[in-house]
Amino acid sequence: MTTLSKNTAIALLMGGPGSEREVSLTSGKAVLEALQAEGFTRVTPIIVDHERPAIPAGTELCYNMIHGTYGEDGGLQSYLEELGIPYTGAGSATSRLCFDKVLTKRAFFAAGNVPTPRDEVISSNQLPGIPVPCVIKPPREGSSVGVQVVRKAEDLPAAVAEAGKYAKELLVEEYIEGKELTVAILDGTPLPVVHICPREGFYDYRNKYPSLTGAVGSDYICPADITPEETERVQQAALAAYRAAGVEVYGRVDVLLTADGRPYVLEINTIPGMTSASLFPKAAAAVGISFGELCARIAELSLRQQRG
Repeated sequence: MTTLSKNTAIALLMGGPGSEREVSLTSGKAVLEALQAEGFTRVTPIIVDHERPAIPAGTELCYNMIHGTYGEDGGLQSYLEELGIPYTGAGSATSRLCFDKVLTKRAFFAAGNVPTPRDEVISSNQLPGIPVPCVIKPPREGSSVGVQVVRKAEDLPAAVAEAGKYAKELLVEEYIEGKELTVAILDGTPLPVVHICPREGFYDYRNKYPSLTGAVGSDYICPADITPEETERVQQAALAAYRAAGVEVYGRVDVLLTADGRPYVLEINTIPGMTSASLFPKAAAAVGISFGELCARIAELSLRQQRG
């Protein structure tokens, strides 16, 4: 087993073929700079344009910053397992499960202790049975790509059609009114809760990445402005979801908190955004972990994982 040192040969993978390519490039650049600032001397950035990219000979760790398709769905993980190269984050099986929102929901229900909105799965040519308001999601997209919040029945056909541009099968959930929260979990330990406050609408792709979309963006409060009891409930719900899915190393769990203090888990991000302004680093900073320290810690924990 390789032990992390400042001389470890790291291939930093970013980009990818999916809809989150630009976000991935931003994360990758930030992690590259952070690792170099921490004194890692052999970090090679690799922009991935297709599946099965060439990995430099002698690579001791692949640092995966490919969000979404291929990087987060188990494809890259399976490829690196074939090559016998260690990589950061969740394993191939966990990645496949968490990237598919339908499979994730089934894992939540099977665990029996993860509070989550009721749902149904429909084809992209039918209307949902769950009444409005509801949320329609392509199951295998990240960064809220294609997500539709529907408040009026007459808007359902257009919303299904829009979400259906990304998938033939769609996940429909009951709409939960509440604070948008996220819980970063590092090595099985929940970090302080982040409260996400979109300046308009909901926390969709536009508001997540205003520098890329021109949207007004969002504000973030960490630790979240909720009571200690609510914080405990939210963190425990997130941890139950993390364990139900079997996530390794790190992940970020999105949770809604209703006005009467009930948490509802939405999904798990196994390759969350990793710029100094991203949510996982914000939560780490709240407990004194710098961005560079966080990036190094993820590498160290990942090298300890037994894959396959």
